[in-house]
Amino acid sequence: MTARRVLISLGALVAGAVVAAAAWDSLKLDRRPPALAGSPARATTIVVDKTRRQLMLERDGAVLKTYAVSLGSSPAGHKQQEGDGRTPEGIYAIDFRHPRSRYHLALRVSYPNAADKAQAARRGVSAGGDIMIHGLPNGLGWLGGWHLLRDWTDGCIAVTNAQIEEIWTMVDVGTRIEIRP
Repeated sequence: MTARRVLISLGALVAGAVVAAAAWDSLKLDRRPPALAGSPARATTIVVDKTRRQLMLERDGAVLKTYAVSLGSSPAGHKQQEGDGRTPEGIYAIDFRHPRSRYHLALRVSYPNAADKAQAARRGVSAGGDIMIHGLPNGLGWLGGWHLLRDWTDGCIAVTNAQIEEIWTMVDVGTRIEIRP
């Protein structure tokens, strides 16, 4: 009986520690985003290849880094409307760096553009928005590369927390992003 109580107590302690760690990560009380790298180390273009599930950071046409990504839950084709689970396709720009999003750092893509809005208006639907390159949901950073097992975002481009920290240092507002089918 005593051994059983010890195991139950130990299990409760471990569960409490996991919950506390997840809560701490969710609150981001100690998180400071990494500094932006100097100009020569920054990417001039981001290329996302949806078929290959890859994000490449390029500087003047040369690939600096390549990352495996997860996409929207229904990634085939261009995003048509809010809630369709698709990741957009086309030429956009990074228009905002969000250090305190629901995900571990986020870089907002300038979707929808004028053509996306017009297409959605013709169909009488919302084009959607808030498409980001982001890390994992706050509190779930421990998942690491396991997030690549399936496409799970609402249309965003997801990488691990360590990867978004690296991307964050190399991508500034105004960086061109090309999302290919």
